Amino acid sequence: MIFMHKYLKLIFSMMICQAIGLVGSLFTFPSIGIWYASLNKPAFTPPNWLFGPVWLTLYFLMGISLWLVWNKGSTKQTMPALYSFSAQLNLNAFWSLLFFGFQNPLAGLIGIVPLSFTVAQTIRKFYGISKNAAYLLVPYILWLMIATYLNFGVCILN
Repeated sequence: MIFMHKYLKLIFSMMICQAIGLVGSLFTFPSIGIWYASLNKPAFTPPNWLFGPVWLTLYFLMGISLWLVWNKGSTKQTMPALYSFSAQLNLNAFWSLLFFGFQNPLAGLIGIVPLSFTVAQTIRKFYGISKNAAYLLVPYILWLMIATYLNFGVCILN
């Protein structure tokens, strides 16, 4: 029974992260073809086809990371870490709304700053509970640095 409970947590962790990705894509996809394509972008801009697989992978890693921490049980240390994870996940979807949904790069830039800080805070909190969980979020924060550069570049160039 405990074995089954652990893997139900894994499935839920994966589903919640992928669901946030799906919510973000609802704002992103309609804007890619016309609005985003028309923007001037900085020199180092990955091709559009790369974003989907990268985000899918990042949400997968986030799900495993969440599961590793959630499996530690309800402790004084675990609950704040899970709240921090939840906050960053919500800020992640909110950024997609700001940048793509509202088609507003400046609002996106303003939104990506607290997202990045919250992810860094989550990594720090996860590290104290499960180093592997923290390490799984490192590609995410690195990608956010690229996204911040791109977002800033779009603001400057448009």
